[in-house]
Amino acid sequence: MQRTLGTCYYPEHWPEDIWQEDAARMVAAGLTWVRIGEFSWSRIEPNPGDLQWDWLDRAIDTLVAAGLKVVLGTPTATPPRWMMDRHPDMFALDADGRSRGFGSRRHYCFSHTGYRAEARRIVTLIAERYGPGDRIAAWQTDNEYGCHDTTISYSPAAAAAFTHWLEARFKGDICALNAAWGNVFWSMEYERFDQIGLPNLTVTEPNPAHLQAFRRFSSDQVVSFNRDQVEILRAHSDAPIAHNYMGRVTDFDHYKVGEDLEIASWDSYPLGFLEDRVGASAEDQRRYARQGDPDFQAFHHDLYRAVGRGRWWVMEQQPGPVNWAPYNPAPLPGMVRFWTWEAFAHGAEAVCYFRWRQAPFAQEQLHAGLLRPDSAETPAMIEARQVAEELADANEVAPSQAPVALLFDYDAEWAWQVQPHGKGLSYFDLVLDHYRALRRAGLSVDIIPPTQTDFTGYELILAPGLVHLPDDLRGALADATGLRLYGPRTAARDEDFRIPTSPLPPALQGLDIAVAAVESLRPDMPLPLANGDGAVVGYLETLDGEGSVLIETSAGHAVAVAADNQVYCAGWLDPLGLDSLIATLCTRAGINIRKMPEGVRMRQTATEEFWFNHLAEPVETEVGTLPPAGVLRRAREEA
Repeated sequence: MQRTLGTCYYPEHWPEDIWQEDAARMVAAGLTWVRIGEFSWSRIEPNPGDLQWDWLDRAIDTLVAAGLKVVLGTPTATPPRWMMDRHPDMFALDADGRSRGFGSRRHYCFSHTGYRAEARRIVTLIAERYGPGDRIAAWQTDNEYGCHDTTISYSPAAAAAFTHWLEARFKGDICALNAAWGNVFWSMEYERFDQIGLPNLTVTEPNPAHLQAFRRFSSDQVVSFNRDQVEILRAHSDAPIAHNYMGRVTDFDHYKVGEDLEIASWDSYPLGFLEDRVGASAEDQRRYARQGDPDFQAFHHDLYRAVGRGRWWVMEQQPGPVNWAPYNPAPLPGMVRFWTWEAFAHGAEAVCYFRWRQAPFAQEQLHAGLLRPDSAETPAMIEARQVAEELADANEVAPSQAPVALLFDYDAEWAWQVQPHGKGLSYFDLVLDHYRALRRAGLSVDIIPPTQTDFTGYELILAPGLVHLPDDLRGALADATGLRLYGPRTAARDEDFRIPTSPLPPALQGLDIAVAAVESLRPDMPLPLANGDGAVVGYLETLDGEGSVLIETSAGHAVAVAADNQVYCAGWLDPLGLDSLIATLCTRAGINIRKMPEGVRMRQTATEEFWFNHLAEPVETEVGTLPPAGVLRRAREEA
C-alpha cells in the first residue's frame, strides 16, 4: 500500500478557465487525490428538479484528464435554501428547544423523514450519473457528522423516532422499560411508549437510563442516515466509500458508522484543536501553539485506524492558520510536513490538505490553503511538495500490531457525560491520559473497539473507565493472556445504567475485589501517592477484597490492586502517577519502555521507526539531535 497526497477543491468557487491550470499544478505538486462536491447541492439543483450537471461533468473530466483521482462527496451536509420552504420543520432543535436555522451548514435533523427522503433522492441521482465507469475513485458520504453539535436533536421528528426506537428495543413491553430504567423512582413509570418524551427541559436532571437510551438512539440515527447513502452508492459503484470524522466529536458511534464503509478518514487541525478541544494547560498551549499537542492527533490517527479496520485517511489536513479557533497562529516552519509524516507513521493511506486555494469570500475567508486567494503558493505548498518527493523514495506502508491495546468505547463516553459524578470528569480525557502515558513510555498503541473478541498478541490491554462491560467483551478479556488493566469505573453499570448488586462491580473473573464506595475529588485536593509517585485526582474508589497492592496513597488507601495477570486501578492518576503505573505494568508484562524526552514521540511500523520532535527547539534523543519540527525515519533493523 503506497502513501499518497491529495487536496480538497471547490471548482464551483472558481472561474472555469482556471480549472485546467489548477489540476496541472496539483499533479506537478505530487498530489494524487482531489475531493470535490460535498457542499455543491445548490449548484447541482438550484431549484427543485432543475438538475445542472454540466459544470460538474466538466470539472470531473478536467481533473481526471490531468491524472488526478477524484473523491466525490454527497452534498447532504448543505441542503439548499429552497429545501427549507419544502420542509420548514427539518431543522434540529437544541436542548432548550431552539431551532438550528439556515445560513451556514448541517441544518437538518437526522430524524426528519422528509429530509431523509430528499437526501436519498439526491444521492441516487449522483450515484446513477457518476457511479458507472471509473471517473470516481472514491466517495465521501455527507461531511463531518456531528460537527457544530448537530447529532443530538430535540425536535418533534426526533421525539417520534425515539418512541419507535424504544418500542422496538423493549419489544413493545412498557413494563420491561419501567423495570430496566428504575422508573419507580420519583413515580416516573409510563403506561405507553408514546408517553415518553425527550430528556430535556426537565425540572432537574433526567433519569440517567433515559438519557443514555436517547444518546444511543441519536447515534443510531446517524448510522442509519449514513447507511442509506452507502446502500445507494454501492448499487451503482464499486469505488470505496469513506466519511470524514472529526477530532473529539463523540456524539455518535464511529465504529458502527465505519462498519458500513471501506475507509475511515478524519479532519486533522492540530492548532485549532489545541485551543478548542485538547484541554491543554495554559503552559502547554503556549509551548505547542505552533505545533499542536504531541498526542491528540496521534490518538485520533490510531482511533480512526480502528474505525476503518486498518484503512484510513486524513481527508482534511490543516495547512496554515484556520479561521475558527479562539486563536489562529501559523504553524511552525516544517509542521505541515511533520503532520503529514506523523499520519503516515500511524498507517494513513492518504493525507489531503484543506484546502487547495484560500477562499476570498464567506465564512472561511481566513482559512489558509496551499495557495493564497491570488493563486500564489503558501509555505504549506512547499512542504507538501517536499513530502511528495520524499514519498517517491519511501517504502510502502507496512502496518504491524502494537504490543499494547487501549479500548475506547463511545457508549462509555456517553455514560460519563450522563453521570460524570464530578465537574469536568470525562471518559475521553481519562482514555487520552492513559494514551499519553503509553506514548511517553515510547510505546506504539492500537486503539481497540468494544466489539473486539480476540486479543491474541497483545502483551498489555487497558480498559479504563469502560462503564458497561458487555458479556462478549468481558469473556474475551477473561480469556486474554496479556496483562489487563481495568478501572476506574470499569463494569460499574449494566446495559440499562443500573449498578449491579450481586456481586458489586467490577465482578471480574479472577479478580477478587469489589467497589465499596466512590468519591469525586476537588481539583485543588489531590491525594498524594506513596513514595512521591504522583497523585490521585478527580475520582477515587474504595476497594474491598484480596489482591496485591501495587499503588497506594500516602495515607495507605489502595489504588492499584493486582491478581495474577489482572490489575484494577481505583483512581484517576495524574501524569506522574500514570507514568509510574505504566512502568509497573510494563515490567509485569515484560515490555521494554523507552522514556521519551519532553515533546518527543516515537512510532513503529513493521519496517520503520519514526521519531518526532513537537517542540520549537532542538532536542537530544537516543537517536541523535532532532531539530524543531524534526522527523526522523529509519528502518527497524537500525533501531
